[in-house]
Amino acid sequence: MEENYPRILLIEDDDRAALLMRETLEDHFTDVHVDTYSLVRHLTKVDPYNYDIVLTDMNFPDGTGLDILAILLNRRRDIPIVVVTADVIMENAVTAIQRGAYDYVVKAGDYLFALPVVVEKNLALYRMKRENEQLRGKLERTLDQLKIKNEQLESVIVKLEDMAATDPLTGLANRRAFARALTRYFASATRQSTDLSCIMIDLDGFKNLNDTLGHQTGDRLLQHTSRILQHFIRQSDLAGRFGGDEFVLLLPNTDQNTALQVAQRIQQTFTTEITNKIQFTHPEIVLSMSMGLATLKTSRASTPQRLIDLADQALYAAKSAGKRQIKIYQPRTTTLSA
Repeated sequence: MEENYPRILLIEDDDRAALLMRETLEDHFTDVHVDTYSLVRHLTKVDPYNYDIVLTDMNFPDGTGLDILAILLNRRRDIPIVVVTADVIMENAVTAIQRGAYDYVVKAGDYLFALPVVVEKNLALYRMKRENEQLRGKLERTLDQLKIKNEQLESVIVKLEDMAATDPLTGLANRRAFARALTRYFASATRQSTDLSCIMIDLDGFKNLNDTLGHQTGDRLLQHTSRILQHFIRQSDLAGRFGGDEFVLLLPNTDQNTALQVAQRIQQTFTTEITNKIQFTHPEIVLSMSMGLATLKTSRASTPQRLIDLADQALYAAKSAGKRQIKIYQPRTTTLSA
């Protein structure tokens, strides 16, 4: 619909009134298309999408203007309909507007002269409503797209954070992420007066395996070791790769005896699944796991780094004692065997 060429559906059972309204509209607009119907039942053949606006009387031999509103709005919910009637009952006017009419014009005085202005005003109102709906729809689509983009961005951020905190080979926490977690765990244990166990792990003979069987075999060994560690820890625990063939475990709210049991199960599984199998096919490679354990309550470590250092001291004692051992740090000695 172009502004100066409206297509109008006129529903009026008074032939003289219909003629005067048509002539008024045709005189006003540069060009106009007006179809006239006189009965409600005639609308069964009318397609409301062929018109830009509807002008309808209120009273017909076979129905009312309210029936016309229902019929047309059921087919096209946004079509502008203006009631033009001699009916001056306010209740009817209110009901018509409530049921979807754009306007209510009373056939009195010089209403014909005002009719083109009424048509222009309601066509402009329709255009404004349609533009608002289009803008609202565009805004909703934009917001939906923005929501999707934000979700994608959040997913990327999570992945980047995971990448920044994860050792790419083993999938365990890297040293930086482990240091941050250690600070949190240590503070929580200190505040709540609970224990915190730290287990340092080193693979004995790893360099010889790398030199003999190649780095790809070494990488697979590290990955298999990480799976063993993850199998034996809880969701609240943390396993990290400390560097090279060295791993570290943090077990919050875990005392020395419990941590020792975890360490023993890990070492036994490593021996069964890795050490024995490699030595069966390559007896020249001696591969084992040494472990050092320190707990917050036993060591009385004053800082997170001190707890790591004491577990590392216990690990060094295990390797110095012949490897393939678990040593527990004690305040006066690091040579206690587990």
